[in-house]
Amino acid sequence: MSVWRVPVDLLAGSRFVISPMTDTVAALKTLHSPRHPWQHSWQRRHLAAYQRMLARRPMLPALLAAAFAPRWIADFLTLPPATASPTFAEELAVVAARPDEQIRADLRATRPGPLAEVLCHDGLTEQVVYLLDWVWTHTVRPEWPERERRLRADVVARTSRLSAQGWAGLFADLNPGMRWLGDGWLQVNDHPAAPLPLDRADQLVFVPAHCARGWVVWDQDRFGMVYPASGILAEVSPPTPDGLDRLIGANRAAILVRLGTPLSTSHLAALTGLSVGAVGDHLRVLLDAGMVTKRRSGREVLYWHTSRGAALAAGDPATAAARVEDLRPG
Repeated sequence: MSVWRVPVDLLAGSRFVISPMTDTVAALKTLHSPRHPWQHSWQRRHLAAYQRMLARRPMLPALLAAAFAPRWIADFLTLPPATASPTFAEELAVVAARPDEQIRADLRATRPGPLAEVLCHDGLTEQVVYLLDWVWTHTVRPEWPERERRLRADVVARTSRLSAQGWAGLFADLNPGMRWLGDGWLQVNDHPAAPLPLDRADQLVFVPAHCARGWVVWDQDRFGMVYPASGILAEVSPPTPDGLDRLIGANRAAILVRLGTPLSTSHLAALTGLSVGAVGDHLRVLLDAGMVTKRRSGREVLYWHTSRGAALAAGDPATAAARVEDLRPG
């Protein structure tokens, strides 16, 4: 397993960051090799245009084959965001500053052995920049307002969990294979690697993305972890107990079953497809009926089950019968 020794001061100064480039790399991974049903569904909308683009750029298929290994991603695709609120243009400029030979070195480190001959030609950095800009422009940027809203809603939910459960509780649910080991050691994934002390690091960030499994990012003295934002692009909704939608209405049921963990109005809107206003109306009814509670966290208000709401969402409506009549759709 890969473990980091995280100094107290570094952990205390760590933060969540929304990165357009990271979400673009996540989209590129999905275009290149989807693994989950929601990824296949998203890929199908963009695959034809993506394949036409690759056909016009002979260097790119070889580049992609070398950049994505089973356990590692080439370093030029895993640079941590340098600022708290980076733009895509700012992050792309960092990649563009890496010379061809550095890109080749990153590829050799990812897949040891000789590179394909086409990757030894000049213009490799230009091809990388073109690829990332194409994925951003044609697949991510049109969706960015909605994507960004989902990512920010996830950060609100994570910071709420941090305040309630501490760092150990946060890490336990952040990314598969990640957990706090104690005594300053953080397991970042289950891949074999030598322990890495971060004593000289000056940045540690956590970056949510539209991905099924996250990855480590680093560049010299900056480190971070990309993790899958909760509920992102999931096609399969949580199961609704038999009869719950008839009892309280399909939309209220869809909201209630998702509130096992704290979520904001905007996050619920992204997950259910309802408008923010409609979600707010349903939440007011659920609040009045004692099925959910709320608490402010920064600029967002988070909602989650009360014990009565949890019983109803779990399929035990008798426990919540005293207030169920308030939940019937009007």
